[in-house]
Amino acid sequence: MQKKVQRYASITGLKKEDIAYYKELHVAVWPGVLKQIKQSNIQNYSIYLQEIDGKHFLFSYFEYTGDDYDADMKRMAEDPETQRWWKETDPTQIPLPDAAAKGQIWSFMEEVFHED
Repeated sequence: MQKKVQRYASITGLKKEDIAYYKELHVAVWPGVLKQIKQSNIQNYSIYLQEIDGKHFLFSYFEYTGDDYDADMKRMAEDPETQRWWKETDPTQIPLPDAAAKGQIWSFMEEVFHED
């Protein structure tokens, strides 16, 4: 039986002065963080960087194959290594207004097209 895949995309801003540091972190993501991503039923996780009108944005995409997204994300958020990682990455980012209003970093995006 093939696993059901849910696709998630999100966006956030990135501080210009932190671009090099953010890239440096992602060249060698900590093994514990990568392990937690897999344990959280996430696959094909990618992050892209784009400059628009002098502002920098990160776009992320991943596929979720689990049965309980909220529980998996809660477990990830409780992981000490992931918490340490976020203490490095979160200050480099600029949440969009909708995410900031919820105390979050990333704004989820609506999927408008997908072709298998």
